[in-house]
Amino acid sequence: MSAPADTTSQTTSGAPSRRSNAPADRLMRRLLRLPEGKTSTAQEARSAFQKSIAITACRCIVMYLVLPFVLPVVGLASGAGPAIGLIIGTLAIISIIYSIRRFWRADHSKRWHYTVFATVIIGSLIYLSVQDIISLVN
Repeated sequence: MSAPADTTSQTTSGAPSRRSNAPADRLMRRLLRLPEGKTSTAQEARSAFQKSIAITACRCIVMYLVLPFVLPVVGLASGAGPAIGLIIGTLAIISIIYSIRRFWRADHSKRWHYTVFATVIIGSLIYLSVQDIISLVN
């Protein structure tokens, strides 16, 4: 017999929900190291998403407005950009991974969409971090 397409799990409110048991979903839950049976709500997923986007937006504001324009105007060192970029970029990557995990724990209907979107952002942040490291080394 084949396994059912969905399994029932408990949400944080105690109400049963239908969790997708497709092979790709199971693989992604394993990659994200999500514990079996533990879920979160769609509201928690949205909150984590908003926080990760806010941190990423702050990184962009700091890296592309504050560091190149504001700090030199007030006479502060402009060479601190790569180090600050690495710190903020690392925080942004951690926050984005946290929000991906929340989307998957909530079994959110847009979890695959967000995973692709977030992966592109993480890839961009990794690329920028490599550039920052090269700038620090040189």
